[in-house]
Amino acid sequence: MGYKTIVVEKKNHVGILTLNRPEKLNTLNFQLYKEIVSGLLTLEHDDEVHVIVIKANGRAFCAGGDISEPTSSPFERHQDKRFARLSMAIANMHKPVIAAVHGAATAGGCGLALSCDLVIASEDAKFGVTAINAGLFCFGPAVPLSRSVGRKKSLELLLTGDIIKSEEAFRIGMVNQIVPQEKLHETAMELAEKLAVKSPAALQMGKESFYAMADMEYEKALDYSEKMIAILSSTEDAEEGINAFLEKRKPQWKKR
Repeated sequence: MGYKTIVVEKKNHVGILTLNRPEKLNTLNFQLYKEIVSGLLTLEHDDEVHVIVIKANGRAFCAGGDISEPTSSPFERHQDKRFARLSMAIANMHKPVIAAVHGAATAGGCGLALSCDLVIASEDAKFGVTAINAGLFCFGPAVPLSRSVGRKKSLELLLTGDIIKSEEAFRIGMVNQIVPQEKLHETAMELAEKLAVKSPAALQMGKESFYAMADMEYEKALDYSEKMIAILSSTEDAEEGINAFLEKRKPQWKKR
């Protein structure tokens, strides 16, 4: 499929989705929203892809929404639930999604990064939920933000619109690693390839269960975990993994 605002590639069982509006700092217009979701679904249904990396061309990861996009009103722009659809597309992926962030990741761009399962940031990366500075509010990005950072710090960032550097983002739990900019893509790919050799069945069930249990009461989460252990243990991948360990060889995953 031909895309105008993204590039989709595959390498070593890793799907790479690159935001490609560098002249606009990869700001999110309707087409970019639509193509990111389409690209993610394409990679989701590709059995050769086990892990996905989202990165960007140009000076910034994503500087939020494209306010220059022609539209009748801000209200109409949000009626199509653009950010919600994008964030849910990532949440519903059966495969881990890694964001590789450099430059600005602000407003919807910050929300996009935090919607991903893991975040690798370059030393020059900056994060912010900045809509408050324009008399608006980052309602959508507040959802993944509050699930990545504590409530007090999340609300502080939302109410002040402050932009924080990668070191602070790491300190408060927004990102997993900080690396030099020239090492960003390499590091993200190393992590993705490290995950890609794991059992696809275990990756899928593990990701889904992690988020499901986080929203449950403690006892219910423990009960759920026992059920998932039983389900995963009955898969062909689990049997293959145990046999490979005992036979001191690399496992050949069946993806089921």
